Amino acid sequence: MDLERRKRELLDYYKRFGYAKTEKIIKAFLKVPREEFIPDELRNRAYVDSPLPIGNGQTISAPHMIFIMCEALEPALDVGAKVLEIGAGSGYHAAVCAEIVAPTELLGKEENLGHVYTVERIPKLAEFARKNLEKTGYANRVTIIVGDGTLGLEDYAPYNAINVTAAGPQIPPPLIDQLSPDGGRLIIPVGELFGFQKLILVIKEGEKVIRKDLGGVSFVPLKGKYGW
Repeated sequence: MDLERRKRELLDYYKRFGYAKTEKIIKAFLKVPREEFIPDELRNRAYVDSPLPIGNGQTISAPHMIFIMCEALEPALDVGAKVLEIGAGSGYHAAVCAEIVAPTELLGKEENLGHVYTVERIPKLAEFARKNLEKTGYANRVTIIVGDGTLGLEDYAPYNAINVTAAGPQIPPPLIDQLSPDGGRLIIPVGELFGFQKLILVIKEGEKVIRKDLGGVSFVPLKGKYGW
């Protein structure tokens, strides 16, 4: 089982089909070991292009969705950026974002590196993510909070980038409020409960809020005050 070979083969596939375009996102994908963020019995499926169950009725997204969402957050997702994630899951997506905003190679060399704050509503998943981040070296770049992610995390706002990993019936107003007005970007699936959903990109420029439809997706439900 050569996971590194499978990872590079999957990356080549993503490059051919236009999912993987930006070098810093590609480097983060290569750096973060997805196999360390899934149950041990699924380890050999780490680089199959598919969502995988992680317990508590939740899934880790297919790797191509990580690329789609990170590419959509460009250029707000960059070294030094402050990122808010809603739905920590296994911690994998947060680790990829952390590797982009605070690259391992710059630790101890640069002062103004970024940080990822991730809100998870399920305590058991938050603990699973925390352990995964610790063993892979990302715990110092990712802060996990247990709570209602639809309320955002006002304590550290505004955020350069906000990534929502579950689908809601609407874009929670607090997330737009907490987005940086200086080109902040928010990516979120919006739509029906277990039905048709659209991936929406929000760009905030001053008082102007721009929304773009990036196409159909399928995500687990976003739960909370402004969710299901």
